[in-house]
Amino acid sequence: MSGFVVGLTGGIGCGKSTIATLFADLGVGYVDADIVAREVVLPGTPCLQTIVQRFGNTILQANGELNRHKLRQHIFSHASDKAWLEQLLHPAIRQQLLEQLHTLTSPYALLVAPLLLENKLNQYVQRVLVIDLPESLQLERAMTRDAANAEQINAIMAAQMSRTQRLKLADDIITNDSSLSELPAKVAALHKQYLLQATSQ
Repeated sequence: MSGFVVGLTGGIGCGKSTIATLFADLGVGYVDADIVAREVVLPGTPCLQTIVQRFGNTILQANGELNRHKLRQHIFSHASDKAWLEQLLHPAIRQQLLEQLHTLTSPYALLVAPLLLENKLNQYVQRVLVIDLPESLQLERAMTRDAANAEQINAIMAAQMSRTQRLKLADDIITNDSSLSELPAKVAALHKQYLLQATSQ
């Protein structure tokens, strides 16, 4: 396992995946909590079976996969179900993330997670890198990307840590409020810094 892990986080629509891909282009291995969150509820997994036991088969799509959109809509208006789901999924996601991190062999690795700080995943990392942008731009980008309305995106943003709190806990910050062409240079500078930190441990 890479001994040095950087936690990459930021609110919805801030560009975490884009920046993780730029690090990957430089040879950095990463695990992504959003991808793992989908893997732990694939057909045949214990988590999906438990979800179906609670909500019934109507929570599934015709192909047997979880209807994530329907579940998301339900839990945002049912706090007890949301808490139950988090208690089921967060430990399973954490275990998978750590197992996947152990398989990475790059000089350092990224742990990409929108709720890195909220779910205390930062205890497994040496640095916290926050991708930041103004909340108005965050809302606009997330609505465009997810074809969602402002109410849905605002509800997700409200469930995440505030921008101010997140920035207080950051070791490093990439501001992603302008063009994509500026990101590779910002990533390259941090990559150089992380390589030095990883080798001097």
